[in-house]
Amino acid sequence: MGCSTRTVKKSWVSLSLVASILCWSAVSAQLTPNFYNKTCPQALPIVKAAITQALSQEARMGASLLRLHFHDCFVNGCDGSILLDDTTTFRGKKSAGANANSARGFEVIDNIKTQIEKVCSGVVSCADILALATRNSVVQLGGPSWNVTLGRRDSRTASLSGANTNLPGPTSSLTSLISAFQAQGLSAKDMIALSGAHTIGQSRCQFFRSRIYNESNIDKAFAASLQKNCPFNGAGDSNLAPLDSTTANGFDNNYYKNLRSQKGVFHSDQELFNGGSADAQVTTYSTNQQAFFTDFAASMVRMGNIKPLTGTQGEIRKNCRRIN
Repeated sequence: MGCSTRTVKKSWVSLSLVASILCWSAVSAQLTPNFYNKTCPQALPIVKAAITQALSQEARMGASLLRLHFHDCFVNGCDGSILLDDTTTFRGKKSAGANANSARGFEVIDNIKTQIEKVCSGVVSCADILALATRNSVVQLGGPSWNVTLGRRDSRTASLSGANTNLPGPTSSLTSLISAFQAQGLSAKDMIALSGAHTIGQSRCQFFRSRIYNESNIDKAFAASLQKNCPFNGAGDSNLAPLDSTTANGFDNNYYKNLRSQKGVFHSDQELFNGGSADAQVTTYSTNQQAFFTDFAASMVRMGNIKPLTGTQGEIRKNCRRIN
């Protein structure tokens, strides 16, 4: 399905906007929270139980699954393509710079898929499993819930080049972040809310070394604490630091409080509170956790609706790592 509107005259702008909204509604309407109620009612309970078990073993896994969903949706839509393994004749998203040796959680999705296939084979897509696993991870770590719309189908391919160009990086400017999200149909407000995902998770030293040694808009004591485990000389590239030093495994608004104290780990994080257009929204979230939770949940729904494969498009993979 494709939708496009062109405004020929200025007076048509409002009609064009209405058409765009109707187009978005049509795409979203293809997905529904009740999609598996009759065909596989066991699916949602299986995902929930598996995520509870996985996070009890490693709380960090919740952040890894959230990141996996984000990296899936931002390249050709939420189609489960990030789960595809490379082969001798195919290189997909897993080889991209933003994913190689850092994307995690594949085994958790494999485990869920195996359990679901035993009770309703060929029914539930890997893309939907990832979306559900993400929501349950956020809830498990203390964050908000939302209705995950379902009915996505799985892609038969993946774009290495898209993953290398579409995903914003830790050195991105505020302008670049806004542009990257707008390219996916998401607003600047969505970007600031979704960046709050960094209230959980960790990063490797190599992605924040330049900031803690070279940038001035960083709390000196905070920089010194990170430098202890991230040497200037290039050693310790894989050493980890939490993106939220206050509550590393708790989904809350401390990420935004940290930004106001110049304690953003990534350059891209601190760009959200650096005298620019995002400052006011960061301030709101830092003082009103419910506002952050409400906006984050709404933005996750919008992100999950990016270009889904539906109907007869794609397939329902039996194994999330390879096409049928």
